[in-house]
Amino acid sequence: MKTKPVTPTKKRVADMTIVDTLKNLVEAWGPSGHEHGVREIIRRAVLPYADEVTVDPLGNLICRVGKGGKRIMVAAHMDEIGVMVTFVEKNTGFLRFANIGGLLNTALLGSRVQFENGVVGTVCMPEYFTTARTTAPALDQYYIDASDGPENPSGGIEPGMPAVFLQPMIQRGSRIIAKSLDDRSGCAVLIETMRRLNKRVKNEMVFVFTVQEEVGVRGARPAAYSVEPDYAIAVDVTPSGDMIGVERNAVKLGGGAAVKLHDTGHIVPPAVRDWIISRAEADGIPYQRELISLGTTDAAQIQLSRAGVPSGAISIPCRYVHTASETVDTADLEACVQLLTSLSANPAP
Repeated sequence: MKTKPVTPTKKRVADMTIVDTLKNLVEAWGPSGHEHGVREIIRRAVLPYADEVTVDPLGNLICRVGKGGKRIMVAAHMDEIGVMVTFVEKNTGFLRFANIGGLLNTALLGSRVQFENGVVGTVCMPEYFTTARTTAPALDQYYIDASDGPENPSGGIEPGMPAVFLQPMIQRGSRIIAKSLDDRSGCAVLIETMRRLNKRVKNEMVFVFTVQEEVGVRGARPAAYSVEPDYAIAVDVTPSGDMIGVERNAVKLGGGAAVKLHDTGHIVPPAVRDWIISRAEADGIPYQRELISLGTTDAAQIQLSRAGVPSGAISIPCRYVHTASETVDTADLEACVQLLTSLSANPAP
């Protein structure tokens, strides 16, 4: 359905920086399949800058800007990894759980998770002080302690209730550290791009905030089916290659927007690659070339919609992906905004 403009009640959206926007997004609650709260934050932020805002049956937020020229779909996913309670231990009230998305077992011990009703639990495991020193146990060895006292050992949590990791965003110089930067940072880039464009586009732009990417890239393809774009660009994080003992790649924090060439689910057509790179070079926007052998983006499914969609991706370099301390650089966020704004404000080939 078509929405009506809503004026934010506190700080005006136009006065917010991308860091302000990002803080609101990463600290919001929204695991895969439960993106409604994040979607409402985004919907309120983009209403002044879109000609039409709708929500499709799966929950994707679709924002149309402009008419005429090529139709370009830009996608960033709203969801984040998390857990879902599967069983409550009778005697202790401890909560067994399954993963929502790609959990890293080595990052679980001692983490805090928050349920939608505000209850906070701690992730633990039996004999953690000896076993966890040298090994990461299987997921079924972990449990969540959400007790608020002897009378309520489970904290009122029941099977089927999802939770996300609880971690406030902090800024250390130009570095942003938070959970769910994958891919709320991409969402922030889209929002800031829409704000700067302020409906001044040379193409028909369709900004789509997708659902359920972390559990199999499920939202993007149905959205692309209804949008029917001529081109598509996914905006997501990518693992940086500037850490110790990781896959060697040329992407580094602070190096600029990463223009994807290849990942496990997507080979970018040369014409799309060259279009993105030529715009970066024409406007002097710092960029780097991205090739990775693990992971993919919404573009992997968008490209398969209908008869096929030529698709590319602009990536935000990120350290410690899928942990509660994912890390990005504000210079890279700015480069991604500049590049996406330039692609939107100039005619597509």
